[in-house]
Amino acid sequence: MMTAKAEAAPNIAFIKYWGNRVDILRIPLNSSISMNLGGLSTQTTVCFDDSLETDVVNINQQPATAEAARRVSEFIDIVRSLAGLTTCAKVSSWNNFPMGSGIASSAAAFAALSLAASKAAGLNLDESELSRLARRGSGSACRSIPAGIVEWHAGDRDENSFAEQLAAPEYWDLVDCLAVVNEGHKRVGSSDGHRLSYSSPLQELRVSDSVIRFNQCRQAILTRDFESLADVIEQDSNLMHSVMNTSRPELVYWNEVTLTVIQEVIHMRKKGLEAAFTIDAGPNVHVITVNKSLQAVKRHLESIAGVLRIVVAPVGREARYIEVDGDPS
Repeated sequence: MMTAKAEAAPNIAFIKYWGNRVDILRIPLNSSISMNLGGLSTQTTVCFDDSLETDVVNINQQPATAEAARRVSEFIDIVRSLAGLTTCAKVSSWNNFPMGSGIASSAAAFAALSLAASKAAGLNLDESELSRLARRGSGSACRSIPAGIVEWHAGDRDENSFAEQLAAPEYWDLVDCLAVVNEGHKRVGSSDGHRLSYSSPLQELRVSDSVIRFNQCRQAILTRDFESLADVIEQDSNLMHSVMNTSRPELVYWNEVTLTVIQEVIHMRKKGLEAAFTIDAGPNVHVITVNKSLQAVKRHLESIAGVLRIVVAPVGREARYIEVDGDPS
């Protein structure tokens, strides 16, 4: 038996990934930027076992759904192909945050799975190779491999579509103050949403202007310019959701509490607090702030009817291996 364990954080995209140039490889239409979420994590153990006749997948101590098990097995097939293995695997995954509600659970899951599966299979992949591998399971997972604030170079083929660090976790004291307004699974998953994006008349416009937003976001981070960061991440988020809302069938992830939180964030910024919203494929609102404004922002969000809880996440670290039975593997 060959066993390895790994941990990875979800990430929140500042410049969004929505739509693929090459669907099977998850090569995106545009480059993106994200921040790893410290304190939130998925831990995954992979064991290749000759006694198994099929892959076994457990998530949060429960058998995975048929669809989740299929995605994991297909991903493990990629690892098996790279390593020249035919052995079946047992995969056990656990995360400390809600799945399927727009908090990038698949990003953390496939980033952790990439490390654990490749290590258990005897592969020795560098960060770029791990990022490319993680991308095959879930596009945004490639951004959960490096530490801190990360940029994903879209590329146009497998070899040049990968993520790397833009800024280390300690470079800027950004904090995600996540307003959870619904902890249920979203009706349509991101993979299906990416394919629907082409049906929106706004998608081509969103993508054509994405380089400008990417460069503005990148510069705002490098200069720690919160005002510029707030401007571009809110615009980019709104553009992605406009594409979703105008796809056929339309994807409407927001609810009335989502809109209330957005309005409150805009109000907070007018009062001088450093706060900006961004929303992934779900109803929950990521409110980006800095340490000095964190407590005030948190109090404002907690006062909103319908906000179930607040999750505070600073800039997070890279995906990493965890010792198993005293072994660094």
